[in-house]
Amino acid sequence: MTDQSAISRLLAIMAALRTPGTGCPWDLEQSFATIAPYTIEEAYEVADAIARGDRVGLKEELGDLMFQVVFHARMAEEEGIFDFEDVVTALCDKMEARHPHVFSSRIIETADQQTANWEAIKAAERAAKRQDDPSLLADIPLALPALMRAEKLTKRAARVGFDWPTLDEVFAKLAEEIGETREAISEADQAHIEEEIGDVLFVLANLARKAKVDPEVALRSANAKFERRFRWIEQALNQSGTSPEHSSLEEMDRLWNDAKRAERNL
Repeated sequence: MTDQSAISRLLAIMAALRTPGTGCPWDLEQSFATIAPYTIEEAYEVADAIARGDRVGLKEELGDLMFQVVFHARMAEEEGIFDFEDVVTALCDKMEARHPHVFSSRIIETADQQTANWEAIKAAERAAKRQDDPSLLADIPLALPALMRAEKLTKRAARVGFDWPTLDEVFAKLAEEIGETREAISEADQAHIEEEIGDVLFVLANLARKAKVDPEVALRSANAKFERRFRWIEQALNQSGTSPEHSSLEEMDRLWNDAKRAERNL
């Protein structure tokens, strides 16, 4: 259990940093908008520590992420909107409401039932929030990574039947968009090229969703694979007394295939 004095100490530190005259000039200059990018960055650093299996680093990164919550809560408190305790209370209320099988007498026996119940509760919460904007897509955050947001947009639309029925139709649409991208490139119209490449990526997000694959996870995995294999090339070239800058594409491609074979043999 977290020692309450540790939370109190953290809140006191944040208050001191934001105290005019005696606080930190940098912290005093910040706003919700300027801090938001750091909040996103810290969340990614948590995910990175998990991906690397760095449990010591995970503790530190979780602390950094918590500090972001405290920072935003302090700025809200200064504006008289809410404070850290309000944030925690709202979270506790939400978790209890979303888990009636744990915190009330309702019985849910399977994970599938819980998922369905969770989505129903979230749908009701979204409906309550959509008084100003009734769209089904209204509460999908704009600040999400574009690929992740594409998957969420199409998943939400699919709930009301706006979706390709089969994977074959998604593949057909992908082929169509690739053809349009080729045409845009041949015309050397940069704005059109950007639009068409965006359409290709959007269809790929749909394909991932239909295949029950998280596109962000898939792309992170592909990024990691590329980095791993390119580092193999760098190391192999370094051992032979050269570098990528002084090697041919053919040589690097041969080493890339060596890296692939080495991975398969592990």
